[in-house]
Amino acid sequence: MNSEIPPNRCRIVLLAGPLIGAGRIQAALDGGDVASVILFQDGVDEASFQKLAAEIVPLVQQAGAAAIVAGDTRIAGRVQADGLHVEAGKAELADIIDRFQAKITVGAGGAKTRDDALELGEQRPDYLFFGRFGYDGKPEPHPRNLSLGQWWAEMIEIPCIVMAGSDPESVATVAATGAEFVAVSAAVFGDGVDAGAAVARANALLDESAPRFEG
Repeated sequence: MNSEIPPNRCRIVLLAGPLIGAGRIQAALDGGDVASVILFQDGVDEASFQKLAAEIVPLVQQAGAAAIVAGDTRIAGRVQADGLHVEAGKAELADIIDRFQAKITVGAGGAKTRDDALELGEQRPDYLFFGRFGYDGKPEPHPRNLSLGQWWAEMIEIPCIVMAGSDPESVATVAATGAEFVAVSAAVFGDGVDAGAAVARANALLDESAPRFEG
């Protein structure tokens, strides 16, 4: 459960695909501070994803975190999510931001290069995500994501989220880049992982080692 005053350092974003049930997400949320949960569809049909999101979004919000739906503007609206995650080109992102940002958070992903990131950043999303859903099977974060996150955090005011690896210890590596948020999935929801304990451990590592932000 989140405290009323969020920590002044890199915070956790949980990434949850459709196979992660509400029980495991609740356990993760009970483990400590979580800024947001991004729900992604990962191949399931629209009706099933909407049903899952309708169940999980209230749990996330009750825990004091932001519930973000990836990819589907209609489902995000129907389940009253706090935000929408978009992986699209510059023009489509601009259109979505124009239509939805006044109502909910709109974040962007899909940038593989600095040029990609700058093009998306010109549209002023609420955050930029470096990484790919489901591609955190190795213990350490992908070097490209770390490099992009560090460059972005040093240069741009828009917050960024950087994907961690499957080892909970890797959240400290991400935090060292200066990124505002670290995304975790396999490190918390992998086979045999105690989701609550993993979130507690990740927060302890961030408390110990993450740089503090000004203000």
